[in-house]
Amino acid sequence: MVVPAEEGLLTPSGVRVLIATAVPAERDAVAQAFPGHDGPVDIIAVGVGPAASAASTATALTTAALRGTPYGLVVSAGIAGGFQPEAPVGSLVVADEITVADLGAETPDGFVPVTGLGFGTVTHRPPESLVRDLTAVTGARTGTVLTVSTVTGSAERAAELRARHPGALAEAMEGFGVAEAAAAHDVPVLEIRAVSNPVGPRDRAAWRIGEALTALTEAFGKLGPVLESWNPHEPKA
Repeated sequence: MVVPAEEGLLTPSGVRVLIATAVPAERDAVAQAFPGHDGPVDIIAVGVGPAASAASTATALTTAALRGTPYGLVVSAGIAGGFQPEAPVGSLVVADEITVADLGAETPDGFVPVTGLGFGTVTHRPPESLVRDLTAVTGARTGTVLTVSTVTGSAERAAELRARHPGALAEAMEGFGVAEAAAAHDVPVLEIRAVSNPVGPRDRAAWRIGEALTALTEAFGKLGPVLESWNPHEPKA
């Protein structure tokens, strides 16, 4: 399902924006920021996990390109676990690095990322000016958002991830997949996450999904002015 969003988000250069969430609840939270408008922003629920998100995002990008209406920016958005105390529940995180945390190999000396095996990539970097300006208007924290295929459920796993990724603020399951699809189409990518729970031992009583979805809506309500001032031709990192 595609939910069209606000006409005011068209940048001076005519950039169209694809916003990819995992599930319909996140999609609907983003759409609430743009009530009653049609325009160059589409919001889709791409599924849970990096494989589903990559496939769905790539399909949307290809379809738009074939129609002659390509997207100029892709945004991975949704709720996430936050590493404590840096990203408390209810806070917003904007990724300056989108990194896959568990793509690689276990060895006697520990985990080796796929790049250490001589393959692929593990990190995508969003446009610096977009990250900076969005952080300024939303008050978001900036850091690495990890993509995992298995959500962390123990303090030991959380500590291991932080040891390997000291700049990590949040973990989710779709960002890297969305970023891989965007990179294949040479389209810049952002990741915006609202923290619904701490990373670590699973405690459903501590989750604040409603609060996080509200924070997500508020963040996208502030995206328009950032895009209006963005230069989509800035050099890539």
